[in-house]
Amino acid sequence: NSVHLNKQSITQNCHNTTAAPAPQSEFESRSPSPAPTTSPIIPREQWAGKHEFLLSCIGYCVGLGNVWRFPYLCYRNGGGVFLIPYFIMLIVTGVPLFLMELSLGQYGAAGPITVWKCCPLLKGIGIGMLCVSTLVCLYYNVIIAWTFYYLGSSFQSPLPWSCDAVANAALCGNNATGNGSTGGALSPTEKFWNERVLGVVHSEGLHDPGPVRWPLALCLLAAWFIIFLCMLKGIRSSGKVVYVTATFPYFVLIVLIIRGATLEGSLQGVAFYLTPDWSRLSNAQVWNDAASQIFYSLGIGVGGLLSMASYNKFDNNVIRDTLIITAGNCCTSFFAGFAIFSILGHMAWRKGVPVGEVADTGPGLAFVAYPEALALLPGSVFWSILFFLMLFMLGVDTLFGNMEGITTAVMDEFPHLRGNMLHKSLFLGALCFCFYLLGLLLVTNGGIYWFTLIDSFSTSFGLIIITLFMCIGISFFYGVDQFCQDIIDMICPCPPWCRKVLLYFKACWVFFTPFLLLFILTYIFIEMYKTSLRYGSYVYPLWGKALGVCMGATCCLQILIWAIVAICKETGTLKDRFKKTIRPLSSWRVNTLNRRAEESVEPERVEAPFTVTLTDMDFTAMTWESGSQA
Repeated sequence: NSVHLNKQSITQNCHNTTAAPAPQSEFESRSPSPAPTTSPIIPREQWAGKHEFLLSCIGYCVGLGNVWRFPYLCYRNGGGVFLIPYFIMLIVTGVPLFLMELSLGQYGAAGPITVWKCCPLLKGIGIGMLCVSTLVCLYYNVIIAWTFYYLGSSFQSPLPWSCDAVANAALCGNNATGNGSTGGALSPTEKFWNERVLGVVHSEGLHDPGPVRWPLALCLLAAWFIIFLCMLKGIRSSGKVVYVTATFPYFVLIVLIIRGATLEGSLQGVAFYLTPDWSRLSNAQVWNDAASQIFYSLGIGVGGLLSMASYNKFDNNVIRDTLIITAGNCCTSFFAGFAIFSILGHMAWRKGVPVGEVADTGPGLAFVAYPEALALLPGSVFWSILFFLMLFMLGVDTLFGNMEGITTAVMDEFPHLRGNMLHKSLFLGALCFCFYLLGLLLVTNGGIYWFTLIDSFSTSFGLIIITLFMCIGISFFYGVDQFCQDIIDMICPCPPWCRKVLLYFKACWVFFTPFLLLFILTYIFIEMYKTSLRYGSYVYPLWGKALGVCMGATCCLQILIWAIVAICKETGTLKDRFKKTIRPLSSWRVNTLNRRAEESVEPERVEAPFTVTLTDMDFTAMTWESGSQA
């Protein structure tokens, strides 16, 4: 019976294929039907390993601000007491926003612009992120150029900014206590920084940039060339580089802490760093500084995190990664304070002055105070090379993330760049060269004035507004419940602890985080109105400050401009148009469905349509086999 049944079914199929060839041609026309949905989509790169993503994110977050800003804020805002508002802001603002950005990028598998298929009304958030990344890349590589200059100068013995150098003999004799910022003559390190590196003494201000300083211009060119080479193959190349650039700074910090602990006066420096002043908790500036430091050190709202997460596997546990990266970043900031203040304490002891007189923040710490402290140590050349090599690694990692945000956004909008290595190389080379040409303004005699202006306003109120709209848009337009479900879908099976943690994050996204962002924004506007922008004794003119405000406004106004464009593209009443623009596009979940489909296909399975397509030869063979068995 079984043979008869099989023969009967085979005969029927054979009849269809032999008597009427039309179905065969019909099958040939239908068989390629799934192809058009997949062939135009260029395969998206993925991280080669789990550690590459974690190291890239840690390297992106752990930047120069962890070394030169956090320790200064800590001692200025009450020492160890500052850690209380710092960790509160981390838990309530930093971690929720970090998770939101990583989850958005990983679920959508797209960059800062394309990912807003989930809510087309807010596409301007991605454009705004691109503007912020552009401004940050423009000035951040100038810091790397300064680091290159100091690194090259560190191979001289004695160090050119030390009192052992012949050129500084008279200067050190007249200024034994050393730090010109206290009102005396310039110290050797300040003279080297202001005259030989910046040339700021030859400029009168923002209106007088002067000529390009070609040693710095060559350092800037070398910095951009290194960035180009490291990013030439996308995450396949930068993902390997971070194994060195993200881990080497930790090695240097450990070495500096061990060396600092053996120095006289180091305990005074550490005590100055951590001595609590409980009265500072009632000061609003302390809480604003804590929120700002958390916000900027994690790199939220610039697009780098979103872009790097877009190369993750769909089922990556994004909650676990968020907790690891944010905890590592903040612990590094606290850890770096010991390396900084132990050696500054030794310098204060050598000079016989309070630690507060030698402490500084920003470029003043990295290129004046700390190099001066290193120059006092035995084997100063070695310690200087080590320190500036660490600064270079910290800067390069952060710039990788910012550049990744730009390149991913552009290549998602123009996918042919991703599929053609030549076009991608030309695009990346043109981008780096344009940044180099624009950055030449910042390596003129008055370049530090422009650097300070861009640094002050590029990541100011504009970035806060962008992040605020991202939080509100996902929570209320896209839907916080749907967003939480998307996260659960990604890390399925979702561990019970992840579901419980998501309840807390849900409350933050809807209420606590937007409230604190509004607090930061209000404080920034008040400070912007009350205080004038300064660099040293130079007070910026009103037109300079207005230019900085325009930079920030340009970034956040993208949200309004592209929202209007999205509404104008739709039809119907204004209410209908608004409803259409907050609905995800049909292509939003394509990546999700494709990945689920790939996971469900067995690797050894033969495609079904071909198993039922039999020819005359197949039928003849089967008939002969049946006859032989009979």
